[in-house]
Amino acid sequence: MFTGIWMMDFSLYDLLQYSLTLALIVLLLVVVVLHVSANTVDQTHHEKEKHFLTADGKEESFPSRMDPPSLELSVVVPSYNEELRLPVMMDEAMEYLEKRQKKNPSFTYEVIVVDDGSKDKTTEVAMKYTKNYGAQKVRVLTLVKNRGKGGAVRMGTLSSRGRLILMADADGATKFADIEKVEEGLESISEKPDNMAISCGSRAHLEKESVAQRSLFRTFLMFGFHFLVWFFCVRGIKDTQCGFKLFTREAALKTFSSLHVERWAFDVELLFIAQCFDIPVVEVAVNWTEIEGSKLVPFWSWLQMGRDLVFIRLRYLTGAWRLESERKTQ
Repeated sequence: MFTGIWMMDFSLYDLLQYSLTLALIVLLLVVVVLHVSANTVDQTHHEKEKHFLTADGKEESFPSRMDPPSLELSVVVPSYNEELRLPVMMDEAMEYLEKRQKKNPSFTYEVIVVDDGSKDKTTEVAMKYTKNYGAQKVRVLTLVKNRGKGGAVRMGTLSSRGRLILMADADGATKFADIEKVEEGLESISEKPDNMAISCGSRAHLEKESVAQRSLFRTFLMFGFHFLVWFFCVRGIKDTQCGFKLFTREAALKTFSSLHVERWAFDVELLFIAQCFDIPVVEVAVNWTEIEGSKLVPFWSWLQMGRDLVFIRLRYLTGAWRLESERKTQ
């Protein structure tokens, strides 16, 4: 009888030991996979990406990211196969910016359209605005290969001249005049460490309406994504994905220089990085309209973003990705 109890205890002890050993092996494998698969983002510009064309077709060099700002505002517009939707957004943006400059001549700006390796005539369409307004106001950065939206915004940001940098989607889903709202949000931040701050346009106030219009499955995916964002990466921001964000130059260079994710989930990592550096972030309600022609494939894009969210957190947690001079510990 005692022998049976002893053997049972021994078996339970062995099982526990084997389980712990297996768990450690699995954990080690996960860490190895995360480190091996962790991509190092290439922030260098291809030779063709170092220049832009002027209205008369001459090549000029983009500025260095280390150069001091020479304009009040840079608008970075990531564009992939946007020859049809881009003109509507650009017409609205240029009309607003021109009127603002006429009212206030000290207001200076540029729009950088980043063609993210498009297969259509996005570059040609964007160049029409350079010819109409001049290369001091509209520049086209054509990437030699598709990097993804995050990569396109980063490349445009690192080629910009503005004291403030606005990220704006090419579909024009957000009314461009709402830049005043995100500017007010930025100004409302009283303490800006090293002059770093971010103001995020938000569609959170439209959530009830969007739920009513979406299918049950898409609503489930939306709330599932929001939960993963909150659980793994970013807290305190209801809408991380709105493509209308305003940065101080210092905040933009700090966050985009540390960015690893170049596709759809890049916004989440960007805000995660901002929170790691204690960069203040404010969320501001903006007008938003659903525009046809989205590049997002509902099911697969949500799955990819969900995977990226898990990887973002685990890679930082395991040290596969690191941030230099972090202000607070992960």
